Amino acid sequence: MPDSPKEKWLLIFYSVPSQPVSNRMKIWRKLAKIGAVQLKGAVYILPNNDEHYELFQWLITEVDSMGGDGAFVMTSHIETLKESEIIALFNQQRGKEYHVVETKIAELEMKLNSIRKGGRSQQTANLHELVGRHKKEFDDIRRTDFFSSKSGGILGKRIKVLETELKTGVDSAPRTRPLPIAQKRKEAYQRKTWITRQKPFVDRMASAWFIRRFIDADAVFKFVPDHAAAVKKKDTVTFDIRDGEFTHVKDLCTFEVMVKAFGTKDKIVKKMSEFVHELDVKDHKYDNPEARGIEDVLTGIRKTSKTDQEALERGMDVFEMLYASKK
Repeated sequence: MPDSPKEKWLLIFYSVPSQPVSNRMKIWRKLAKIGAVQLKGAVYILPNNDEHYELFQWLITEVDSMGGDGAFVMTSHIETLKESEIIALFNQQRGKEYHVVETKIAELEMKLNSIRKGGRSQQTANLHELVGRHKKEFDDIRRTDFFSSKSGGILGKRIKVLETELKTGVDSAPRTRPLPIAQKRKEAYQRKTWITRQKPFVDRMASAWFIRRFIDADAVFKFVPDHAAAVKKKDTVTFDIRDGEFTHVKDLCTFEVMVKAFGTKDKIVKKMSEFVHELDVKDHKYDNPEARGIEDVLTGIRKTSKTDQEALERGMDVFEMLYASKK
């Protein structure tokens, strides 16, 4: 067993016969599971401690049983790498693993946001189960996050906030029956300023496109902080915002609500509403492979736009092109 704290690292190097391929994959999976990082070829590294030392012992025994050859060493440093560079390798690898969980957490955040705005999808009941499942995935990665990476800390806080909001903001919220969607006349919505939340994305972009194309071609848009509640003022209309005039109703996203409220019969618009619903609510109500491609384009717009107004305008252009392509 290691007896010197100065020897910070364990390096394992091995080779196994090329056939069967499953043997190579078996060793690789075990190294990945314990958090080892690849340095060069079949050379992997771990921080030096008793547990990792013993794990490497067993791995070398397994390599031998496969007809392969291997060894591991303890070392205080690696000549071609600074300690900070080695730690960065571990943090980068954990960051890639955290990103997989982060994507799933982002979807749950969007679902919770949909509920907060008034929707209550059929899948609300399993949100707790999903959060628990993804929290376990996070905890599994955390166990091999030997240097407490920044990405792990940020994701951990997001999960904790999600757990708290799910418990206090949804479970304890009064379950009132949503009002039916009132019918509207576009003549009453001319020369208005439409207020929505900052950082527009799918539902807000699509809704703004609908407003400009089917309600008022000269509509003006302004933005308020993400968690702000709607404030009714003269000559303004609020949409996709908490307590807004147009927002989620039951499991309908804002775009769907507006289409119904203004009695739009356009078949293309109704088909587009399926895309918007799938990307915003994410309850798998509509299974459409085109939706993911649209989301990727809108994500790129969101990341590259300098202002909310620019992002909204560019997003509206995408929906206009989508509409034209379906004619």
